[in-house]
Amino acid sequence: MKEKVLFSWSSGKDSGLALHELKKDGCYEVIGLLTTVTEGYDRISMHGVRSGLLALQAENMGMFLERVYIPKESSNEKYETAMKEALLRHKDKGVSAIGFGDLFLEDLKAYREKRLAEVGLNAVFPLWKRDTKVLSREFIRLGFKAVITCVDSQILDGKFSGREFDEQFLSELPGHVDPCGENGEFHSFVYDGPIFKDPVRFKKGGVVIRDNRFHYCELVTL
Repeated sequence: MKEKVLFSWSSGKDSGLALHELKKDGCYEVIGLLTTVTEGYDRISMHGVRSGLLALQAENMGMFLERVYIPKESSNEKYETAMKEALLRHKDKGVSAIGFGDLFLEDLKAYREKRLAEVGLNAVFPLWKRDTKVLSREFIRLGFKAVITCVDSQILDGKFSGREFDEQFLSELPGHVDPCGENGEFHSFVYDGPIFKDPVRFKKGGVVIRDNRFHYCELVTL
């Protein structure tokens, strides 16, 4: 019997590739997506993508979507309470594990495992410790497509915001930047690939700078 998994979906490329790996694995049944959305902004936390585009991703993948709404100035305690409530609801429906697209951050992995253990759930990391140089090109080789939605200009030039995640993008990244952006250098929005029935249609707007640091590329539904 397959283990029922709810996938923690960020809307980005690592989520896309990790979900693809989970769906190929005969041990798991992915029953839906779980995403945190910031109240007021109605955008995916950190990635800055509008909730409407998140809904289109789920629709174009044929996946159930659970949004967990977090206040703008949310404390860690409020975040954990909201997540716990959502996780317990799905546990009652037979979910026994949560999937993540994390790659190598040990403290983040330990945090997730600890919080899930508190509610009797397991964590699954299908991409864990895989070489990010290899993964970044595997993503492209498989036919995935993504656009960079946010750049931390303290680490990477803001001009990379709005760029396509492709071979040209990877070739221009400075050596200190992880090719998958795992250290928070950049975030992305995946809009096509083997997990989609149809591409997500959108257009790029302007770039907004927040906190004099984060360069967000506005994406708008068509």
